[in-house]
Amino acid sequence: MSIERVRAFFRPLGREGDILEFPVSSATVELAAQAVGVIPARIAKTLSFLVEGGCVLIVAAGDAKIDNAKFKHQFHTKAKMLTAEQVSEFTGHAVGGVCPFANPEGVRTWLDVSLKRFDTVFPAAGSGNSAIELTCPELEEYSRCQGWVDVCKGWQENE
Repeated sequence: MSIERVRAFFRPLGREGDILEFPVSSATVELAAQAVGVIPARIAKTLSFLVEGGCVLIVAAGDAKIDNAKFKHQFHTKAKMLTAEQVSEFTGHAVGGVCPFANPEGVRTWLDVSLKRFDTVFPAAGSGNSAIELTCPELEEYSRCQGWVDVCKGWQENE
């Protein structure tokens, strides 16, 4: 089970107990925001793309949308989201629980600057009813990301 991998990932960091599990679904930004009790923008959604035959994860604020031109400029290819089956194959996480933690080798994670306006954000923790509250520096560290990118639009109007 994906959440168990995430728990095992956070255990040596002393953060396993910080994983929130809800009695309701948190599989979409709106549902996660309701479950956590925050505005949707503070949900750190993890989007999965096919780049050069591999999986690239973009973690972005809940109110951000991928900007195709910015994505193409950054990754030199069109933004092509993975199918649900590909997401599971590449990450081991099911859609709704995809997160930037405990992913197999070769899965590259990038964080979008849309997250930086918040003190803390809530990415999923491997299941469709979980999350963990992290600061952006913690998210950067724990996701083992490649770095920060600016590939989203729509969120600046919500500042």
